[in-house]
Amino acid sequence: MVAEISHIFFQMNNKKMNVQGTSIVIFQKNDNDYISLTDIARTKNSDDPRFVVQNWMKTRYTVDFLGLWEQINNPNFKRVEFDTFRSEAGTNAFVLTPQKWIKTTHAIGIISRSGRNGGTFAHKDIAFEFASWISAEFKLYLIKEFQRLKEEEDQRNHLGWDAKRMLTKINYKIHTDAIKEHIVPRLLTKEQRDFIYANEADVLNMALFGMIAKEWRDANSDKNGNIRDYADVTQLVCLANLESLNAEFIRQGLPQGKRLTLLNEIAIIQMNSIIGSGALKKLY
Repeated sequence: MVAEISHIFFQMNNKKMNVQGTSIVIFQKNDNDYISLTDIARTKNSDDPRFVVQNWMKTRYTVDFLGLWEQINNPNFKRVEFDTFRSEAGTNAFVLTPQKWIKTTHAIGIISRSGRNGGTFAHKDIAFEFASWISAEFKLYLIKEFQRLKEEEDQRNHLGWDAKRMLTKINYKIHTDAIKEHIVPRLLTKEQRDFIYANEADVLNMALFGMIAKEWRDANSDKNGNIRDYADVTQLVCLANLESLNAEFIRQGLPQGKRLTLLNEIAIIQMNSIIGSGALKKLY
């Protein structure tokens, strides 16, 4: 249940850039930035920007570019269907819409979204290419604004990271002092003591994440750091609380199995409560 709750925070909200007076939506999917071609096209035709996008897609150069991008980035790209488009591109009868391109070739570089805030979006590589077709000047301003937005985002993430790490440090000493005072015998070697500290840390990991540190490392061998480095703000707030509670449970002499059960129940309750806190959003 905790894993289901934390998954909510991986959803990304749309953001907007302002380029020469034009508002352009940008969103993230699978850690990639997608920019609205529809918004860019409004600089040429504010009434129906779809035709601007379609006119760009029907050219031989664009089809070649889109096909090359997909071949580099998309292992499921349908080459045979692409070759058909490529042979017809540039002719008077050739028409290519974003939806047709996506459905026929299984393309991932362009996304078509319906409804409110819908339109045609493209990976930033493709969006910059489309902007070049619109105007070299517009492309330069678009890239400049995009870079500014990413720099601001990096700064916020850095500050957010510092805040998140601070949350885990607040109760760390309380937790380790309780372990030292009530669990670690004085005659143990340093290596034996470290094992006990790690073992108690995994009590918290199991209560909150449903796995111990080693299980996470085995399942994420391609990532640097540990399970807590990849926790979101919600989980880290809860973790700081669990550290304090576990320290108190240790002082009360509760056995590890009982503490794990209690901490897991508390984690579920607190995660539900924390998610409803408006103050928490300020840490994002």
